[in-house]
Amino acid sequence: MLLAKKSTTLPALSDGKSAAEVSVIKGDNPLIWPLLSVLQTSSKSWKVHHLAAELQKKGLMQDLDEDKQKALFKSNFLLMNALFELQAMLLPEHWLQVKAMEIQIFRILPGNLDSSLREDDALREYYLNWVNYDTCPDIIQEMLESFWNRYEDYIGTNPNLMHKSQALAVFELDTSATDREVRRQWRKLALQWHPDRPDGDAAQFRKVCEAWQALREKY
Repeated sequence: MLLAKKSTTLPALSDGKSAAEVSVIKGDNPLIWPLLSVLQTSSKSWKVHHLAAELQKKGLMQDLDEDKQKALFKSNFLLMNALFELQAMLLPEHWLQVKAMEIQIFRILPGNLDSSLREDDALREYYLNWVNYDTCPDIIQEMLESFWNRYEDYIGTNPNLMHKSQALAVFELDTSATDREVRRQWRKLALQWHPDRPDGDAAQFRKVCEAWQALREKY
């Protein structure tokens, strides 16, 4: 694994766009949900490269660069980004330990939760910042669109059947909903209905994913 150094300034992008433009890229990292499936259905501890291999089997990971070293870094970045996003989403019910060689969901939070979180502050900050992916916003967006297209096949969604009004109804929101409210409700409902959660429901999860696919292009 490539270790990240915490920096005080954000690097400039190769196409001249600002870091702020990268931070508003639409769409969650779609690896969040298949990663949750893998972690929830196994009690063992995972290594990051084993998670990558598992997702490759499902057709959800591909070579991201012609240079093998860069491809390895980029796949690692996507995985770590998704893991840290998922870590925040699972709290305070569960603790997702994010170590390169020891990745696992625990039902009991560590007694020193604040300390455990602080230990990974530098890595978390690095991997949640898309600027460090070393590419431009358009390429990141294209990459995420590609992932979502493959993930639709994986979960069996058909977003073309849902209109914006229907999607908002699924999210229990009205037309005045802000981008932030839509995103917050998407994460809440997806986590609630994920089929590998104790009270999850595959059909409801697919419906929520379809609603998100319809709304994420409009907000």
